[in-house]
Amino acid sequence: VQLQASGGGLVQAGGSLRLSCAASGISSSNIASQGWYRQAPGKQRELVAQFPYRSSTKYADSVKARFTISRDDAKNMMYLQMDSLKPEDTAVYYCNVEGLNRFRGRQYWGQGTLVTVSS
Repeated sequence: VQLQASGGGLVQAGGSLRLSCAASGISSSNIASQGWYRQAPGKQRELVAQFPYRSSTKYADSVKARFTISRDDAKNMMYLQMDSLKPEDTAVYYCNVEGLNRFRGRQYWGQGTLVTVSS
C-alpha cells in the first residue's frame, strides 16, 4: 500500500491550496477511515480532517469552515481544499488510511507535503 500526497507549497495568508492523496494497493472497500493530519515544527502531529469509519466527517476546530475534505473512491483519491489559510496552518500535511478486512489494524501514511503560509 502506498499513499502519495501532493499539492503543498507557499501561499500568502488568505489564499487557498488543494492537497491530493493518491492511494495504491488498497481499494476503498478495504478502507475503514481516511484523513489528513499535519505536524508543525516543534509540535505533535494532529488530525485535520477525516472520514471516520461509519461516521460523519470530522474536522479540527481550528480548520472548520475553512477546510473541506473530499474523496473520489473510483479514482482512489482523497483531497483537502484549504481556504482562508493562516500562518498557523503552516505544517507538513500527511494523508492517512486505516485498513479494513485483510488490512484490518494497519495504518498507512503518505510521505507528507509541506504547506507554508506567509503573513
